[in-house]
Amino acid sequence: MTNPFAKAYRITHNILYPIFSIFHPVEVIGAENVPEGPVLMCGNHSSAWDPIQVIMALPKTYPLRIMAKKQLFRIPLIGPFLTAIGVFPVDRGNSDINAVKTSIKSLNDGFTLLLFPEGTRVKEKGQVEAKSGAAVIAVRSGVPMMPVFIDTKKRLFRKTRVIFGKPFAPVYTGRKGTAEEMQANVDEVMRQSYALGGM
Repeated sequence: MTNPFAKAYRITHNILYPIFSIFHPVEVIGAENVPEGPVLMCGNHSSAWDPIQVIMALPKTYPLRIMAKKQLFRIPLIGPFLTAIGVFPVDRGNSDINAVKTSIKSLNDGFTLLLFPEGTRVKEKGQVEAKSGAAVIAVRSGVPMMPVFIDTKKRLFRKTRVIFGKPFAPVYTGRKGTAEEMQANVDEVMRQSYALGGM
């Protein structure tokens, strides 16, 4: 697989890793569950640091793309930087077809995709309903879904757990499944995500 983001991603990892190792170290649990092939990682989202801590929990050569809210790409310097390392925008308030297409293409190209199905930052399980689009992406890409838990309480100089659960195939009928089945799959991956953290 040709990875056009590999160099920028690796440089970013090299810069951030020593900083986070001191101020926000990561304890990785379940690394053996991370497959070599593409998977849709679905994580809980309580802090802006979450995607960075997942990056720190994975090897710097790992082919990862991340879906992030489009507002971040309007920030000078931040937007071009995110694009360079393979992050792409999503309009959370609407059905963003371009984001879905980019997600499916990325998975088909061999990337793993990280997204946060709840769509916003939440501190407690069940505060918002997860969006079924995550399951749609997994089904249309033919990849498994993987629960990921990132500790909700992050403290300076204390380890934050990033826990990778076991991937599972979404369950559905027919060629694309029903809306109810897609919602059930995303609810299940988030249930497993929070269960990894004991919530």
